[in-house]
Amino acid sequence: MLSRFIIRIACLAALLSCEMPTHAQINTDQVMQVGRNALYFEDYMLSIQYFNQVIAAKPYLAQPYFFRAIAKYNLDDFRGAVADASKALEQNPFLLDAYELRAVANQNIGNVEDALNDYDEVLGTLPENRVILFNKALAYQELKRYDEAAATFDALLATHSGFDGGYVGRARLRLEQKDTVGALADVEKALDLNKRSVNAYLIRADVAINSHRDYAAALDDMNEAIRLQPKYPGFYINRAFLRHNLDDYYGALSDYEYAIQLDPEDYTGYFNRALLLCEVRDFDKALADLNKVLALRGTDYRALYNRALVLKEKRDFKGALADINTIIAAYPNLAAGYFLRSEIRRDMGDLKAKDDLDRSLALARGNKAGNTSRNDSRKQGGQDSSKTSSDSNSTEPQTAGEPTPFDKDFEEIMRGASESPDKVMARFTSLLTVNDNANIEQEFINKSIRGRVQNRNVSISYEPIFTASYYNSPTELRPNPEYIKEVDEINRTRALRFLLQVTNSVPSLDDEDQIKRHFDSVNYYNSYLSSHKPRAIDYFGRAMDLLTLRNYDGSIADFNRALELTPDFTMAYFMRGIARLQKLESEAEESAKTQPGDGRIHQAMPTVIPGASMQQRRANMAEVMADIDKVIELSPEMPVAYYNKGVILLQLQDYTSALKALNRAIELKPDFGEAYYNRGYVYYMLGDSSKGSADVSKAGELGVVPSYNLLKRMNR
Repeated sequence: MLSRFIIRIACLAALLSCEMPTHAQINTDQVMQVGRNALYFEDYMLSIQYFNQVIAAKPYLAQPYFFRAIAKYNLDDFRGAVADASKALEQNPFLLDAYELRAVANQNIGNVEDALNDYDEVLGTLPENRVILFNKALAYQELKRYDEAAATFDALLATHSGFDGGYVGRARLRLEQKDTVGALADVEKALDLNKRSVNAYLIRADVAINSHRDYAAALDDMNEAIRLQPKYPGFYINRAFLRHNLDDYYGALSDYEYAIQLDPEDYTGYFNRALLLCEVRDFDKALADLNKVLALRGTDYRALYNRALVLKEKRDFKGALADINTIIAAYPNLAAGYFLRSEIRRDMGDLKAKDDLDRSLALARGNKAGNTSRNDSRKQGGQDSSKTSSDSNSTEPQTAGEPTPFDKDFEEIMRGASESPDKVMARFTSLLTVNDNANIEQEFINKSIRGRVQNRNVSISYEPIFTASYYNSPTELRPNPEYIKEVDEINRTRALRFLLQVTNSVPSLDDEDQIKRHFDSVNYYNSYLSSHKPRAIDYFGRAMDLLTLRNYDGSIADFNRALELTPDFTMAYFMRGIARLQKLESEAEESAKTQPGDGRIHQAMPTVIPGASMQQRRANMAEVMADIDKVIELSPEMPVAYYNKGVILLQLQDYTSALKALNRAIELKPDFGEAYYNRGYVYYMLGDSSKGSADVSKAGELGVVPSYNLLKRMNR
């Protein structure tokens, strides 16, 4: 899996500054830079096309092969990444980063031995490289070569004794080898070095639960992990489990509530909360949560079983019978299924209840006789569904789609385990937990892989700005592009090579033919402008092609030329502002990769370089805002211009002015769903829940899909 390995793409900064010859037919410096822009924006197909051009012009260079390998790696084309990294190494056998990239790609396709060879190649030059030693230890561990993994961790820590992550990694290895004492010693050492080591607290919590059932001590460590990493939903699910075991029902429910808010698509929080609600006999809310689990998971037999219990309590016998019949049809040897159906039928007055009870008892007796030894060994091994992780030695975060120990236990129960029906019911309704030992390796990956935003949680943000583009992403609810009079006038002249559309959802170019068409179009304009008297529309057309291809400097220069020829060209001002904005986003994206922190550009402030003051943010946006204001001056009835201004002001936290701009957009276009949504967003930011909910509700009515997610969170 990608998340199990580290690749230090951050070290590419040295490569980015390398001088390249400029005597080829294309400006390879510029093409490489534009390719990197596309790479940072995750337009991997587009970036590959740029690197292809450099390779065609100068096949002896290593860098374009290397960057193309990165693009292929991010497209999960690991074999292609290996091939390109190998080609880069043919051109430059001293390119150590290519060895590392090839190693990581090889590990993803299971060629761990090849990966080890590449790590050794790097270590031959950099024998004390911390990250490579760490990766090599993980590779050995994956191959179950524990002695070599331990020796590599020892070598790592002998050289880098202050590296807390090394101690955490070795602690995980020692747990895999059942050396709890050694693992705890490493955890304590890691915490001595770094009191903010989340993984160290999680490992210590695991040991406290699984080895000592010391829930209070585990809770202290989980509290600290949550304090350090407060937005990870699985942490709250596990803390809820601990609180439940300490009889803190209110605290457990509160944690499930917050976990669900952080990740509304993770079924585990709904399932666990439903079981806890059943304990306090709040069956209506429990039923709603179980319905949500089934909506997310499809036919989930645990949820069906518990829903049958809830429906029985609510005296909806028809619904309860339907659920238990579904389970029995899938698992005809489940004693507990017949037992529950016998109770449902008894309450219904159905005489078949006795047949089900007899069948249940017979299955239970037969299973007990055939499975005692197996179940005894399971109990001695301590495999209990109430653990906080599905594997006490795993470092992978548990996701909704992966099996938990409850899934495995359930499969055995469904095949007729030895427990009595009552015990099966108790076991079956044990709270689910997830393995939330946040992957040690993932912490490094988030900081190092360029061009990839790591944000797996559902986030709420405003609707983005509108632009004119040759492409759109229509949906069933929003099938048509937005309307701007000036765009329609340009399209009717047929002066451009492609039709313009107004959208706030521009798709990435993922078709080689599409990309080639725009390169060809740029070449057409180059030829035309060299042999004809220049017109503003021709520079505008070339600027649009360059903007589509992420060449921001080139597009801004052409918009400038168009405005020199036609100073009242409204759409040239409009699109120059967009080009300037996207250039700022690209620069902020690149800058963020060299900043400490989580290495992400947050959607709520896409044009801000991390650490910049609000004054600097406004300065960065001054030219963009000037272009928007000029558009409004030239076309005062354009709602999209006021909308875009409102979005920029929202980004700059000038909420009062943002409201004024969005109000005007809605006045001009009363069915402007995105404007309602963003105005509601601003009202929420100002603490006005009533107006915010009204506007977001209107936006949902007008087809803005995220509206309902926001409403649900704000009105829970």
